[in-house]
Amino acid sequence: MSRRCEICNRGTAVANNVSHANNHSKRVQRINLKNIKVVTEDGTKKMRVCTSCFHKVERPPIP
Repeated sequence: MSRRCEICNRGTAVANNVSHANNHSKRVQRINLKNIKVVTEDGTKKMRVCTSCFHKVERPPIP
């Protein structure tokens, strides 16, 4: 399963670690994904959503 948001399709990014001596080495920035249930036309569906899209989707009420 890929580390990608199912709504906005955002994935991992590549950045640099920078030391005090200004040495650069590559590192991976992973996005914060949450497993939630989303209300769709067909009913509820489980999705992996990033936290920026987390508040944009309609979720079922907690029983």
